[in-house]
Amino acid sequence: MSSIPSLLRDRIAATPDAEAYRTPSHDGWTSLSWREVGERVRRLALGLAEIGAGPGTRVAILSSTRLEWILADLAVLSTGAATTTIYPSNTAAESAFIVTDSGSTIVIAEDDDQVAKLRSVQKELPDVTRVVVIDGTPSDDGWVVPLGSLDGGGSEGGEGGDGGDGGDYDAMVDAIAQDDLATLIYTSGTTGRPKGVELTHDNWLYAGAAVRELDLISGDDLHFLWLPLSHSFGKLLQVVMIDIGVPTAVDGRLDRIAENLGALRPTFMAAAPRIFEKIHNTVAATVQREGGAKLRIFGWARRTGLRVVRARQRGVAVPLTTRVEYALADRLVFAKLRERFGGRIRFFISGSAPLSRDIAEFFDAAGLTILEGYGLTETSAGSFLNRPETVKFGTVGPPLPGTRVRIADDGEVLVGGRGVMRGYHGLPEETAAALEDGWLHTGDIGELDPEGRLSITDRKKELIKTSGGKYVAPTYLEGRIKAACPYVSHVFVHGDRRNYCTALVTLDMDVVRPWAEAEGLPAEAEALREHPRMREEVAKAVDQVNAGEAGYATVKKFAILSEDFTVESGELTPSLKIRRKVVEERHGAVLDAFYDGA
Repeated sequence: MSSIPSLLRDRIAATPDAEAYRTPSHDGWTSLSWREVGERVRRLALGLAEIGAGPGTRVAILSSTRLEWILADLAVLSTGAATTTIYPSNTAAESAFIVTDSGSTIVIAEDDDQVAKLRSVQKELPDVTRVVVIDGTPSDDGWVVPLGSLDGGGSEGGEGGDGGDGGDYDAMVDAIAQDDLATLIYTSGTTGRPKGVELTHDNWLYAGAAVRELDLISGDDLHFLWLPLSHSFGKLLQVVMIDIGVPTAVDGRLDRIAENLGALRPTFMAAAPRIFEKIHNTVAATVQREGGAKLRIFGWARRTGLRVVRARQRGVAVPLTTRVEYALADRLVFAKLRERFGGRIRFFISGSAPLSRDIAEFFDAAGLTILEGYGLTETSAGSFLNRPETVKFGTVGPPLPGTRVRIADDGEVLVGGRGVMRGYHGLPEETAAALEDGWLHTGDIGELDPEGRLSITDRKKELIKTSGGKYVAPTYLEGRIKAACPYVSHVFVHGDRRNYCTALVTLDMDVVRPWAEAEGLPAEAEALREHPRMREEVAKAVDQVNAGEAGYATVKKFAILSEDFTVESGELTPSLKIRRKVVEERHGAVLDAFYDGA
């Protein structure tokens, strides 16, 4: 095979009637077979070709995660064009930059709100000939057309040459080469201007084949996909499921994740660490609020589970008495937690940002092992992944088959292999710097253990160097504090060129509010943040983390902010990483006050 569309065609030929996707409907969930997916992709591809999509062109998708995103992407690729991804949370100005910088001439938008965003910057989009709206209203001037008008194009003959336009479709697919551009993904970036990462069909084909070689999943699994398909992690999962033939339930609504897990009963799901932190904190806060016997049993079960997990991590035998206690803890506590997620989860996968060891250990104790992985947009999202049988918390596992790694003299992680990007779009100097000596310079600091598993300690550019010359990894401390206090949403550790470290803390009001109301405390963040009880809860977590750190790496002071960091405020990237410079600039007065007189 030479392309993602040819991979899809092979999948249809191998398992035409097997379930491919499951999508929400008014009375539950509706399934599509691989054959039905192929028919819809073929018709949509022919419709897109009629309005100008083809080799050398780019089509942008501005939508949340849904079945139509996947169908549109596969159709765009089938024409020989490349897909440019845009987060639905991007502003009009950000969207205009991506569309113009990528040279996209067609935009597929989710709804009227996204179309309105494009309309507001239409003068900046002179090369956009058509906007295709998934759920929305066509325009009188012909600039906006409904997706259905394209999806109905072509004949109703079977896919892949069964009649009608099948020959035209096959000819388009056959003309695509492995090295052709498939995807332009703009790095959201914690600093600086976004760069368009050019990923070829071969980049994605490698990633799919590498995961298949691990033999982790099969057609008997059910994958639940909610991650943004605008992000490389979501796109990787899309390709992997086609390669292996795994049915995928697709629903990008974050507020439905817990409900969908219970209803769908998937066997695995990928997520960013923030989702696992949220689940952990909700559970911990609930039992704390209930108190009494439930809190004592939960605490005992957790301690028992952690003894088992840590013994397994050290490779030592678990004593018989501990095994008996753990079986009871599982029946009383952990089995109920697994049932909330449908009762069939074999493992979770975590990527996009560092996962706290404390969170990983808690989930493993509950029989919900999280396999942490690592990769960049520049490496097609997947480069390293823990394996279920050899998972090592605190590491992102060994490299995927075919990925090369070495550690530079300054500790930077360098990656090579077929998954590495072609380059940054229109930025030859940045491309040359990133791909120096044939290795991708990741910008991350890490080390390899004797078994070849990689540990990421921090971003090269984000390490804090105190005025005393000591280096501190802020994301490590941030993750530990979040895990130690269920009421915390985000933590921002500061201290570069300062004489000690401090922190900004935001509250997870979904978790805090029930606790505050039960305790007779103010239920609003502004009133709660300076309340002695609230500060006491956060201080306990900070002190707990500080107890295990060297003096220079401890947090000496903290402030609780009245508002959480969000994507909309610009303090988080769309993949939920903290934009450190934005936070420092926005809260500079608070940070400076920590050091007054110091």
